[in-house]
Amino acid sequence: MSSSTGPDNGLPVRMPRPRQPGRHRRPEPVVAPEGAPALVLAVPGVPTREIRSLAEEIVSIARSELPGMDARIAFVDGAAGLDEEFPGLEPVLGQVAAERSAREAAHPPAEDSVPLPAAVVVPLLAGPDAALMRRIRQSVLASGSGAELTDVLGPHPLLAEAVHVRLSEAGLARADRARLFTVATAADGIVLATSGGAEAVQVAGITGMLLAARLAVPVLAAPLDEPGAIARTAEQLTSSGSQQLALAPCFIGPEVPEGLLAAAAEEAGCAAAEPLGAYPAIGKLVASAYGAKAGIVRPEASQGAPLR
Repeated sequence: MSSSTGPDNGLPVRMPRPRQPGRHRRPEPVVAPEGAPALVLAVPGVPTREIRSLAEEIVSIARSELPGMDARIAFVDGAAGLDEEFPGLEPVLGQVAAERSAREAAHPPAEDSVPLPAAVVVPLLAGPDAALMRRIRQSVLASGSGAELTDVLGPHPLLAEAVHVRLSEAGLARADRARLFTVATAADGIVLATSGGAEAVQVAGITGMLLAARLAVPVLAAPLDEPGAIARTAEQLTSSGSQQLALAPCFIGPEVPEGLLAAAAEEAGCAAAEPLGAYPAIGKLVASAYGAKAGIVRPEASQGAPLR
């Protein structure tokens, strides 16, 4: 027998916690609705198994941010057909569009329903790259899928956080924000490396300002794909008083040829952190970019709006 306060053996009963009212109430989790466009992650660079694994990890993070999402991986330089491991962007979009057409033929949408694109393409790029974006846009148009294309992932405060973490992992910056301890090898000047031309450097400069505010050291952005630019920027920092420099990639990884980062670090005579890779913020930004274009509002979208 039990009473209204619990069983008569005295064991506690776990009661459901009431919803907290007001501004501190936890938001209800957002789930991708049925029939939502597919997320197609457009991965630049020469396809390899390592890059495929990186893309899968980023997609996994994005799915955890927005459960129920249909996510696919496609390669800008992938196969012309539906290769199982390295499919190209155009054939993946063609497949997604065909699947949607088949579903709508079997279950026609309501006449008053708002038509949605078959897919939303999110470029796996931290910053602008006119040449790559042109190729991605051409593949989207050539697919005839009617897919929507989002902007690149940055600039965004989360990218500055990601660069900070990569520097601290390499022992080149303090890990805390309150300066509770110092790192013996911490850099007093940061070269923020990017790729994609002058616009990419300008956009990376915004991330650089956010990073400088976090670390209280000077940060200058420089193009990794311009010969000698990293070394020249390092000399500029040295001439202004910095003595121990670090090279911090402001890119995800696949978009930069292998070995270019190490060569630039050696030329500039400084240590380098790892690229952003599958840092959790990248997956969150992918989900946010997809959700905004697909019309799916996520609770934190208004709290971490990109700086443009």
